Amino acid sequence: MKVLCKAARVTGRAASPRQWFILLPSLAIITLLMFSKTVLADENPYAANYQAQNQGNLHSLQNNPEPQLLIGTRRDGDNIKMLENGYDLMGLSEFEAGDIAPELAIIHGRNIQADTILVYVKKSGNATPASKMEVIKEAVKKGQSLTEKDMAIDPGKYRYYATYWAKLPPPVLGVHVIKLVARKSSQQDEQAQATDVNEGVRVIAVIHGSAAEQGGLLRGDQLLSLNQEKVNDAATLSSLVRRFKGNTVTIKIQRQSEALSLKVAL
Repeated sequence: MKVLCKAARVTGRAASPRQWFILLPSLAIITLLMFSKTVLADENPYAANYQAQNQGNLHSLQNNPEPQLLIGTRRDGDNIKMLENGYDLMGLSEFEAGDIAPELAIIHGRNIQADTILVYVKKSGNATPASKMEVIKEAVKKGQSLTEKDMAIDPGKYRYYATYWAKLPPPVLGVHVIKLVARKSSQQDEQAQATDVNEGVRVIAVIHGSAAEQGGLLRGDQLLSLNQEKVNDAATLSSLVRRFKGNTVTIKIQRQSEALSLKVAL
């Protein structure tokens, strides 16, 4: 079944970040700065290619944060772990370039007041000796001559992807949810889709140490109602959480094929 997803969050408190990522030590940063040859002093590609992903002017709770630079491993998994640790995504940068110093990602992080930056670097396609041999063979077949430019090995290029994160304030509930909307594919399964997908919101992350985690909510749960009031979207959930703050509430969920009721102290 195909679905369209709209993401949102309900803020939550996190425990201290866990070591799921590889911290890039300052010595490695200095080393990379020494051999970086393509950085322009007046242009930062991380800033030039930055796309904000949050409309709420999200930034660090600290006045002058010093962003922590981490090497990302798997984007989707890393994103979930950051959400579970109480961070939210501020924005991202994506571009292709030669050797770029990681310090530039930190500089942009300081400017937008980010707490943590995840950087992913992947080797981009470039001409290899094998591909040059193919060029020679093709030129011989066609009786063409080759210039030094044709034979030059292109300088290595990389695909850079960086995400910028801010630590959220303390939570009330502590979940990130999405609203799943069924894309109708046939009249036969239309009713089933409406029942399985359109009700409630899907929990995509439960923040560590939050009321939601202590109450037993899990990633993948379909949250249907709070104190018998239906939850149709993230905005409704946020409104209900604010209304019942300080109370113990009953949250009804669908976990796989099982209907459950959980008591959660907000």
